[in-house]
Amino acid sequence: MRFKATLSRRMLMAGAVAAGVGLSAGAAWAEAIKVAAIYTLPVEQQWISRIHKALNAAQDRGDIEYVFSENVANTDYERVMREYAEQGVNLIMGEVFGLERAARKVAADYPETAFLMGSSFGPVAPNFSVFDNWIHEPSYLTGMVAGAATKSNVIGMVGGYAIPEVNRLMNAFMEGARAVNPDVTFLVNFIDSWYDPPKAKESAFAMMDAGADIMYAERFGVADAAVERGVKAVGNVIDTSADYPDTILTSALWHMEPTVDKAIAEVAGGTFEAADYGQYSFMSYGGGSLVVDEALVPTEVIQQVQETETEILNGMFRVNVNDARPVSDN
Repeated sequence: MRFKATLSRRMLMAGAVAAGVGLSAGAAWAEAIKVAAIYTLPVEQQWISRIHKALNAAQDRGDIEYVFSENVANTDYERVMREYAEQGVNLIMGEVFGLERAARKVAADYPETAFLMGSSFGPVAPNFSVFDNWIHEPSYLTGMVAGAATKSNVIGMVGGYAIPEVNRLMNAFMEGARAVNPDVTFLVNFIDSWYDPPKAKESAFAMMDAGADIMYAERFGVADAAVERGVKAVGNVIDTSADYPDTILTSALWHMEPTVDKAIAEVAGGTFEAADYGQYSFMSYGGGSLVVDEALVPTEVIQQVQETETEILNGMFRVNVNDARPVSDN
């Protein structure tokens, strides 16, 4: 676990340390691997930013040559994939939610190219691998913090789309909150957009009007609403505490470095094959971690969260994976 007061010093818990499953830092291959990424949103968007960050780190080490296209419309995605494949790129990454069939068709036409794509479905031989942000474990821990913090026993949750990748994190958060506070209830809404801060903010205000004093900020805009109303929020995927001081209690963080480094190593070694890379987002691989603002969270709550985190890392506690759409309590 990483606490705000120690950000400039070191990681405190094993779950926050990148696992180094692929390349070692600074170990460049004889010839840099050519990697291209295709994003449907700007690289600043939280989910995509994690992939972009990991690929930039690999390029800075000299392990890859990295190019990317952002804001690519679904209607153009297949064309861009083919263009990169025709250019001789070794590894193509991105997210293919909503265009699974087209992406898999492209991969089948370029069997010598490695594809590693964010996907709701499985890999397909010989060259189409998948990944996802399996950070349900730290999401559970953030739920514990939120469940202990709420005074009204009402927590608001604003999500983008009710897809498995979002649902499982929200359900894990809810389970963690209920584990420490059986009286907690939830207000849940999806704005049907990956990036619409005004709509997310409006949804958050409605939940606060209904009694929510803690907000789960799965989308941008929710934390802004929390600041305006003076309530606390919980972050997702990235740490935004510096942008919202005294507001973000805790965040579940996603680290793509273990996934990216593993794929690069497989491509470089000529051993890349269709596989599910989801496990590399687990805490035990360094793919997920938790950050807590110890100035806002009581010591006894932090200790309880630390104990549960240790149990997860030791294989003594398993966080349930529930992909069903979360709903508000009656």
